Amino acid sequence: MKNKKKAPAAAGRSRKRRAGLGRHKRSVLMICLVLVFLTGVVAVDSLTLQAKNAEYKAQEAELKEQLRAEEERSEEVDEFREYVNTDEYTKEIAEEKLGLVDPNEIVFKPAK
Repeated sequence: MKNKKKAPAAAGRSRKRRAGLGRHKRSVLMICLVLVFLTGVVAVDSLTLQAKNAEYKAQEAELKEQLRAEEERSEEVDEFREYVNTDEYTKEIAEEKLGLVDPNEIVFKPAK
């Protein structure tokens, strides 16, 4: 009779174990689903960030080109500033704008 009593107790423990493993399997499954979901979110965000990075690199290249163009323009302005301070520029403007000539210079004007 002792053997009969042990059998139902052992069967009850195995049921509890199976029920515990079932809950454990569900927990593991839920954790795996959450991890897969988070991995998907990270992958999508990674693609979005790569696209933004490409945009920023293109913008950076465009801004570098603009900077180079402005540096060239700055050099041209500096050269013009130096030219404006010369006597040659003053003489050129006096002849063009004011119609002045050197004292020994002869001006030929076309007939109207």
